[in-house]
Amino acid sequence: MIRRLVRAPLLLVGVSVLVYAATEALPGDAADARTAGRATAAQLAELRTRTGLDAPAWQRYLDWVGGLLRGDAGVSLLSDRPVADLVGQRLPATATLAAAALAAAVPAMLALAWVAGTPSRIGRIAAAAVTAVAAVPQVVVAAGLTAVFAGMLAWLPPVSLLPPGGTPADLRALALPVLSLALPSAAYGAALLHGVVADAAARPYVRDAHLRGLPRWRVAVLYVGPMLLAPAARVVAVVAGGLVASTAVVETLFGYAGLGELLTGAVANRDTPVVQAVAMLAAAVVLAGLFLADLLAAATDARRSPA
Repeated sequence: MIRRLVRAPLLLVGVSVLVYAATEALPGDAADARTAGRATAAQLAELRTRTGLDAPAWQRYLDWVGGLLRGDAGVSLLSDRPVADLVGQRLPATATLAAAALAAAVPAMLALAWVAGTPSRIGRIAAAAVTAVAAVPQVVVAAGLTAVFAGMLAWLPPVSLLPPGGTPADLRALALPVLSLALPSAAYGAALLHGVVADAAARPYVRDAHLRGLPRWRVAVLYVGPMLLAPAARVVAVVAGGLVASTAVVETLFGYAGLGELLTGAVANRDTPVVQAVAMLAAAVVLAGLFLADLLAAATDARRSPA
């Protein structure tokens, strides 16, 4: 556990380097986006000096990391508002969306993994199906769901407009964004887990339990379940972090004013402090989830069969 405690901050430092390098690689900067090409060279230089964009990259990185350690994510290069305020305003909407999607994805993921991991023809078909669905781009899933449920059936609204910082007044406005996030996540998690299910089901003591005539539900809960607890927790942690990151596409498509929409606009306008803050938040969610999953794995002796 000491190694895990040391590893998590080191991974976060590595992620911060990658995030900063990615934002530095974006063409143009916030000064160009803010002036929309109408400023002179002298005005651009003055704006870059005022916002710190003219400083060396290594200095800006150290200033940014130092600010994060102090709890200061910086100031937006476009609106001059604190990044923490911008993120905090959008965070409740994205947290609601991600939590609802995770609540829908986890049971579906476990059920699909269980079916796909069974040694039967149905299991092989299910394994191929979850792999295929997991490979479908999320924008295609969202467009298909919109075409069916908002277009053909007219059951759900095609957009989920809400003011920044607000929450949906009609829960139906969450349905399409939640499904667009949950379905690919459930398929991805099931694709990762179905092999573990197959390995656990093939253990000698599990086969022996079946031969002794124990009910299938009892074998699943007492014999196979403990083997799946730790890997399932890790997969859920990765899926949860992926949901926070993948909200960008869904929120943009459905007009949902959350962190994803904020991130999309920040990338377009080269508002690097906002991009970096949202990216680091998603990374922190993944690492925190993986750390909790490691704690669970340490507390669970997956190698010991139940008595």
